[in-house]
Amino acid sequence: MHDHPTTDSVVVDCDRCLVRSPGACGDCIVTVLLGAPPVGIEIDAQEMAALEVLADAGCVPPLRLVTPITGPETQAV
Repeated sequence: MHDHPTTDSVVVDCDRCLVRSPGACGDCIVTVLLGAPPVGIEIDAQEMAALEVLADAGCVPPLRLVTPITGPETQAV
């Protein structure tokens, strides 16, 4: 099973996904459930856990969402 930080919900904004493409979207749980990448959806923690169980069992593809990471500024020297 996947280890994710516990949150109230996961906001899936397909427009911000770094791997958005026909290949990645065609094998993403969002597309399987909704038919096409939406503008955005919100999946609560219980729904996310259920989707992960289904994906781990091979019943549905996993969530393929990859978003930019914001963090400490880095600077080349």
